Amino acid sequence: MKKLNDFIWETHGIHAGTEQDRVKHGIDKLEKVVDKAIEANHPSITFIIHSPRLTNFRYIAERETNVKFIRGNRSYLNYPKRIAGLRKKYEGKINIKYGVELEWMGADLGLQWSRSKIFQAEGADYVIGSVHFAPEGLPYDGSKEEALQLLEMRGSLEAYWDGYFNETIQMIECFGDMIQIVGHIDLPKLNVDMPEALLNFETSSHPLANKVRTLLELIADRNLSIDVDMAGKFKGVGVYPIQSILRRANELQIPVCVGTDTHHVRYYALNFKESLEYIQEAGYNSYVSYSKLIPENRTIYDDHDLKVKYTVLNKGIELLNQRLDIAHRRIIPDFSFGGSFLEFVDIYKNSTGMGDYNAIRIRKWGKSITVTNEIPISADLPVNGLFSEHVDKPGVISSLFNTLASEGINVETARLKSNNDGTAVAFLSIESDNGNIQSAIDFVNGTSASAELFHNLTYKKNARLPNYYREGVYLLEMDGVELKLALSEKVILTKHKNAPGVLLILLSALSSKDINIIDLRLGKLNNVGYSALAIDGDSNVIRNLLTKLGDQYYEANLIEFYSM
Repeated sequence: MKKLNDFIWETHGIHAGTEQDRVKHGIDKLEKVVDKAIEANHPSITFIIHSPRLTNFRYIAERETNVKFIRGNRSYLNYPKRIAGLRKKYEGKINIKYGVELEWMGADLGLQWSRSKIFQAEGADYVIGSVHFAPEGLPYDGSKEEALQLLEMRGSLEAYWDGYFNETIQMIECFGDMIQIVGHIDLPKLNVDMPEALLNFETSSHPLANKVRTLLELIADRNLSIDVDMAGKFKGVGVYPIQSILRRANELQIPVCVGTDTHHVRYYALNFKESLEYIQEAGYNSYVSYSKLIPENRTIYDDHDLKVKYTVLNKGIELLNQRLDIAHRRIIPDFSFGGSFLEFVDIYKNSTGMGDYNAIRIRKWGKSITVTNEIPISADLPVNGLFSEHVDKPGVISSLFNTLASEGINVETARLKSNNDGTAVAFLSIESDNGNIQSAIDFVNGTSASAELFHNLTYKKNARLPNYYREGVYLLEMDGVELKLALSEKVILTKHKNAPGVLLILLSALSSKDINIIDLRLGKLNNVGYSALAIDGDSNVIRNLLTKLGDQYYEANLIEFYSM
């Protein structure tokens, strides 16, 4: 039996305090919680905050104060700034994630209110959508008195639960595009019993059982995750949701997030391992966390090699998702696994094998990414091209491409390596010798400015490709086109017209803003060129440049890695 992890990457984590609000939701200073996580040697900690609620949606304790908009705008607006301050203070010591729990308050003013508040969640790692209040203004997770009052208003236990599920379905239909996770989907069990139809919903023909099946199918169709929340266990009613719901979610391939949903530092990290035992009982071998709205796959097992493989998988998912718009990022990708990754075929339903090919291929919406942590082997094939030894600074490679383009010479593939001593080497394979290659070399060598940058520039025929590979995670292929780029913190991926001068547009743009190219790989498929560049520079500047490359660029994306 494999050992389970003692740590979980939470989503519904510890609730942030609400500063000057009289009614607080999470009472501890955030630094105190972070210090405890560091003391426990945890690699990450996750904070969560509720969006503000309308006046009509208040708990008894809140109604007894003068606070109108509970969890008010001040604390909510300051939340990202507080997290940014924590990340700076604890840089290098712990990874700090944060999310927002968006309150559902109906499809009219409540929906507009929530849409106005989602902008303050900009930059959050994820958003949970949760139903806490009935349209009647009474909470499902408040006092027993309030629950009994709502039960009396609705007339029966089945009607009570039916209303809750209807509201959850309405929430997903109205702002499913604003959330990644559906929170605690059987919350009402905190204060009222669960009807028999729910306890046995898998086989029951009762309308309420069918409502739950419909809800889970909607979650699956919207590519959302569900919250496996230990707060119910703290409160004596069991984990949210019950096992039968979780088993059906697993059958529908709905990802699960795990969290303790705690509101006090003394409860921090309680039931971490128990939450993994709980999802394992329902058939899950992994769960998801989020970074910048992109799902990260996490193994439930304390297995170093498996964790490394999940890191490779998550890098590939990030690469693919950042090539897509927000709507398509939500779609769960298809996977193929080969070599040492073949064990994933048994973990991910409907995935396919790739035999001895030691890589992971991730695909959706007509795009694919193939990644590995195996050091690529250089192809032992003779090639014709330029070998360059030059100064390692922005604009040098751009000037070489500029000279080649001026002679009508197209670069077929490229390899670049920094020597980390102020110099770099490169090899550019040339599509065909049009008789102008020597002219290009002579131009570079004959220009004083260029001569200072290029220490050696030589054209070779039937040469062997240099091996610049080192340990790391590699982008092997983009849409099946070989690139073999070692991934760094920031990567640019492009898909463009394969013609002389086209890549020069990108290189000149980067050079204009002193963006240095650390590594470069080129590939092509028919008339389409592909490039992968590891770069260093200001992300906002780079993104702005990529929007100005012109119609010959079919795709140009800056990829930043957040997963661990």
